[in-house]
Amino acid sequence: MCGIVGYCGPRQARDIIIEGLTRLEYRGYDSAGLAVVADNTLYWDKKSGKLANLCADLEAHPLPPSTQGIGHTRWATHGAPTDANAHPHVSSDGRVAVVHNGIIENFASLRAELIAEGVTFTSDTDTEVAAHLLGQEVAAGASLAVAMQHVASRLTGAFTLVAVNAGEPDVVVAARRNSPLVVGLGKGENFLASDVAAFIEHTRDALELGQDQVVTITSDSVTITDFDGNPSEGRPYHVDWDLSAAEKQGYDWFMRKEIFEQPKAVADTLLGRWTDRGDLVLDEVRISPEELRRLNKIVIVACGSAFYAGMVAKYAIEHWTRVACEVELASEFRYRDPIIDPMTLVITISQSGETADTLMAIRHAREQGARVIAICNTNGATIPRESDAAIYTHAGPEIGVASTKGFLTQVVACYLLGLYLAQVRGMKYGDEIRSLLDELETMPDKIQKVLDGIEPVYELAREMAKDEDAVFFLGRHVGYPVALEGALKLKEIAYLHAEGFAAGELKHGAIAVIEEGTPVFVVVPPQGRDQLHDKVVSNIEEIRARGARTIVLAEEGDTAVEAFADTLFTLPRCSTLLQPLVAAVPLQAFACELATAKGHDVDQPRNLAKSVTVE
Repeated sequence: MCGIVGYCGPRQARDIIIEGLTRLEYRGYDSAGLAVVADNTLYWDKKSGKLANLCADLEAHPLPPSTQGIGHTRWATHGAPTDANAHPHVSSDGRVAVVHNGIIENFASLRAELIAEGVTFTSDTDTEVAAHLLGQEVAAGASLAVAMQHVASRLTGAFTLVAVNAGEPDVVVAARRNSPLVVGLGKGENFLASDVAAFIEHTRDALELGQDQVVTITSDSVTITDFDGNPSEGRPYHVDWDLSAAEKQGYDWFMRKEIFEQPKAVADTLLGRWTDRGDLVLDEVRISPEELRRLNKIVIVACGSAFYAGMVAKYAIEHWTRVACEVELASEFRYRDPIIDPMTLVITISQSGETADTLMAIRHAREQGARVIAICNTNGATIPRESDAAIYTHAGPEIGVASTKGFLTQVVACYLLGLYLAQVRGMKYGDEIRSLLDELETMPDKIQKVLDGIEPVYELAREMAKDEDAVFFLGRHVGYPVALEGALKLKEIAYLHAEGFAAGELKHGAIAVIEEGTPVFVVVPPQGRDQLHDKVVSNIEEIRARGARTIVLAEEGDTAVEAFADTLFTLPRCSTLLQPLVAAVPLQAFACELATAKGHDVDQPRNLAKSVTVE
């Protein structure tokens, strides 16, 4: 989860590191710290709380000039977010500093071993174990790179370690296992980071690292080995977005900016996906048509908002392909002994491509012989790299912790994959697929239409921010996962009790909590699905009879719901399966505005981080 930056070059490391951490603070903001090397001496500073606390302390107590250093923003796992538990952690002799992302699973036994040797610990973290082990190796005469190889080989779990040694000027060394790390390749300078956003202002040329690799950067070189010290290589790539994409550009929050970027993000996800003849082409899906035709089951694995995108995908994929499709929480998947085999296609969904639970699910699926397709937004991430194929959403950087354009573009990518499978398996005629693609092409404009009329949603949010403490969301069919996603957005950033329900299930118990004035959002299917539509209208009547305040999302021209809606938001007309692309947008905007009215930090909600890289 944590943000990590390392730098070697001609510029002041402090400035580069703070700038990079500012862009990575979405990955963790419980504490922050940095370490630099100057005149063969290690200097460091760290503070609990947000990065601003560290910056203020550095202004009051400046570190000496240095062109080599490492920095960290933390999402706490082992130990509370205190000054002592903040990174970097330093070896007993004060010569080696290390920052860490992930969890060292065998830290307790290593800690006990070090304590038996007389080492004194000053924190509650698992990271400090690595600092003392590295310090011992260096004190025994090893270079920092060799020390890192030896220490990384002893650790179990998921980790990225980045370290500096007071005795090695112009050197930063890092190791990765199951945790994100990327190299930024500059001219006369090089960078390490957990996300390219940290160095995008300085270079868009990056190097993707493999599993169990150690990388050493200097100002003019990058050297990679495996944990055994054997020479290894990374994969170079070019980042296709620039600094402006990672800045707010006049918006109060990244989340609000990303909500308004959704028309373009959806259009970019669709770009170049079919030929002039109307054939759908997914170049990234490097699985033969013969294999795809043999499949007898599809399993979608994801977490959080990506899981809800997978729920939407289930409806579409089963409808278009007639292949049974299950949706699984990645955190539960491998622990319940799932039934998968070489005839199973596993689809994983992850915005960051580093979600630890999803990564572990992929590995389990591949061990069982299943083929895996990843839907991801991040080039060079671990999940697409370890999958058989990948579909990139091309949504650009998503900085706000609560996913918005990530969710919508994942849904679009799932639609594309579902239609591609229908095409390959001969379940849809070419003109049917072309018709659906034509409608998909209209969706960016329809999303924009929702955004153009968003002010009434904001007004409702500001009103409800005053005294509401619980909100419910109802939907049927694809409206059900939209309801779940709407509730999750409120939980994440407004800290309200919010629940999403399948509308037909409400009367099987949960309707007991409905009382006079309880706000309930209801996603109404398009009128073309008459039976489904009428069932939801009946559900609205049921809750209204118990005093609920009904806030209804229905397609424009739907007069049947008007009598039952205390508040009505209209959605552009579209087919039922595509409605989530417009229905989710008002719920995102509502949550963003309500959290703003409550005075919360929308981009950095409490207890959360953007990329969940620990199980």
